[in-house]
Amino acid sequence: MSDAGGLLVAAALAQGCIEAALSGGKAAFPAILLLACHLSVGVFLLLRGRNGRLAPDRLTLRVFYGAPEVLFAAGLVLFLFSFIYALNANMDYVQRFIAGGGRLRLAADSGRERWTAAARFLPLMAVDVWMAAAVRLRYRRLTRRILGPHPALRTAALPLGLVSSLLYALSFPSFAHVEGIAPLAFLCLVPLFLALDSVSLPWGIFCGTAFGVVQSILVNYWLGTFSLVSLQFCVLIAFLDYLPFLALTLPLARRFPDAAWLLWPAAWTAMDWLRSLGFLGYPWGMLGTTQYRFLALIQVSSVTGVWGVTFLMVLCNAVLAHSLMRRPGARAHRLEPMITLMAAFTVVLGGGALALFRPASPTGSIRLSLIQQNADPRKEDYAETLRTLRRLTDRAMAEKPDMVVWSETAFVPNIRRWSAEDPKAYPLAALVGEFLEYQKGLGTWLITGNDDYELKRDGGTEERLDYNGAVLFSPGGERVATYHKMHLVPFTEYFPFQKQLPGIYRMLKSFDVYLWEPGRERVVFRHPAVSFATPICFEDAFPADVMRFVRGGAGLILNLSNDYWSQTDAEAMQHAVNAMFRAVENGRPLVRASASGLTCVVDPRGRIVARAPLYSEEALTVDVPLAAEGLTLYTRWGDWFPVCCLAAVACAVLGAAWMAFRRRGSPRSLTR
Repeated sequence: MSDAGGLLVAAALAQGCIEAALSGGKAAFPAILLLACHLSVGVFLLLRGRNGRLAPDRLTLRVFYGAPEVLFAAGLVLFLFSFIYALNANMDYVQRFIAGGGRLRLAADSGRERWTAAARFLPLMAVDVWMAAAVRLRYRRLTRRILGPHPALRTAALPLGLVSSLLYALSFPSFAHVEGIAPLAFLCLVPLFLALDSVSLPWGIFCGTAFGVVQSILVNYWLGTFSLVSLQFCVLIAFLDYLPFLALTLPLARRFPDAAWLLWPAAWTAMDWLRSLGFLGYPWGMLGTTQYRFLALIQVSSVTGVWGVTFLMVLCNAVLAHSLMRRPGARAHRLEPMITLMAAFTVVLGGGALALFRPASPTGSIRLSLIQQNADPRKEDYAETLRTLRRLTDRAMAEKPDMVVWSETAFVPNIRRWSAEDPKAYPLAALVGEFLEYQKGLGTWLITGNDDYELKRDGGTEERLDYNGAVLFSPGGERVATYHKMHLVPFTEYFPFQKQLPGIYRMLKSFDVYLWEPGRERVVFRHPAVSFATPICFEDAFPADVMRFVRGGAGLILNLSNDYWSQTDAEAMQHAVNAMFRAVENGRPLVRASASGLTCVVDPRGRIVARAPLYSEEALTVDVPLAAEGLTLYTRWGDWFPVCCLAAVACAVLGAAWMAFRRRGSPRSLTR
């Protein structure tokens, strides 16, 4: 043990020298914290070692066996984050931010920043791997005593969890495959479930949480360039989601091992639903969305929402894992889980096939011209962007559209504000005047994303509230209606705790985060051909939000987005496939108009019927059939399915508590 402690101390000191050379004494806090943890564990093992032998107490043994893997997991998370975040070094707006004195230190380009990340974390991770392997090889007898008669699987628990995180990420559109490897979703959680079944409760919670955090980084890697703080908070939210989820569900699975195959999908579905609620709501990376091309399967969304597809995916994984587990005293060759799984898929696929073959009977159609200008509004070249929008719109007008659709933030200057100013005194006022004159000359409806505001008067004070909005103009140039985005991205668009947590608010502002006010009204726009709603950007990822628009009378879901900033096909596809489920859930066509990303039209069965190429200037004109169907069961009943899953888990918790109470109060326990 003293040898292991000495190795960790030496590695930490050597890495400290590398860190000082890399950053000139201005090391990143996470790297310093990781070094301190390695040094602390090394000193502890040195002090507890006795002539190179193991100290017999339980704490020392747990540190000796668990510390290398805990340190490795922490190093992996920090390395992945740093490696991905290095992309910012190539971003123009980041360079302007750095030049302006922003709180950020990056190398001159992404390549050098990634080498820095590798030099910062990989040496310590290599030491952790070597130490974990050496401990188990050198002390094999003690390992068997600590880990039980089957130490191999328990030793591999963390690697199995990390394998699951990789398979999970690859089932989505990803850096490896732009459309995702959907079949992986049927088995990606099997290694994780096997690992959780084979280890102690605390270690299982740790391995499961490590899975959740790592898969979140791998799925959402493109957030590294969304803003300067978004990926950090995404990782934090994943940790806050998975830690309590594992702490609650894993003990239940241990308490009811024969029902764990059914408990896991119910709890997982409930967790996915809960993480779509409230200020921290971020329903991204839900396993059900990987099956967007499996049309017969996803038709169940019209009854259960996307939550039903997620349930089936996790059920399949849990049943496969259950069939591979062997517990002493358990009934061999149990068929109930497999029969249940087959029956569920038979019913769902049968119903889905019937829905797909049912002929559509649209009430009419609307011709839309979707303008994809392929420009980044953060560069603030608003006049050049307007010229591009005009050129593409002029091309589209040859097809006589009923409405022209510009994306989120297509035209940034605040129309409400600058239209009231003197165009000779203010360049933005002149640009807004040019836009209004051009729109009126089109002779057709136009909707565009735009910054908006209102003045709130409270006594003698006046406060300006800024919104991310969508504005509809009539053929005569009248501003008909405005929608303000209601569900804002946490921390990067919205932070409601300015007074309660002023330190975090100041930190967000120092990283150039622009915060909006959330809208208060679900506006349904009225066009002569159709009533429609415009969820903005990632609002189309929230099933309940879009469902409420349809309940309010929307016959068409028209999403305005801007995915240009990511410059990654994976992000564009992930965003689009999330949105596709809103069409199936509500039985309404979905249209996406993106500044760049995936501009497309999706029919009520989830088929992409038209699309524009990614990251290019395009004007896509398409006739969109309007659905004649009434409200789907999902639109009528809402999120009943995840609520039922949550209720089932709550009943299991109460049942376990009651059984524990009965056992504690039994005469047998009282005589002990």
